[in-house]
Amino acid sequence: MLGLRIAVGVLGLLALTLAGRIWSDPGAAASQMGLLLNGALGQATVRADVAGLFAAIGGLSVFGAVKGDGRWLLAPLCLVGAALAGRLLNLVLAGFSLEQAPPILIEVLAGVILAAAFRTLKPA
Repeated sequence: MLGLRIAVGVLGLLALTLAGRIWSDPGAAASQMGLLLNGALGQATVRADVAGLFAAIGGLSVFGAVKGDGRWLLAPLCLVGAALAGRLLNLVLAGFSLEQAPPILIEVLAGVILAAAFRTLKPA
């Protein structure tokens, strides 16, 4: 169970790190994600929507890992699941390209870790 808490904590810290990178340099982060920014509105959207998603996943995951309470992991699990659903919808509508594989695999792995921890970790 400690290993699962560590995995969730690392997942959360990575998500928080990514959120911080996006907040500090949305242009570079957007470029790495295949997004084009259109002025201040584009920067604000990437900072709010994309970084906000990672911050919520990361913050709640770290909190759940520290507390050892899987109930805090339902929201990040749902957010990762929604992101994965969007990626799979894109595969159906736009077709597969190789650069789509790593984010899909990361989201599947994150979902498995969060689901296992949600089911396993119980408050003391």
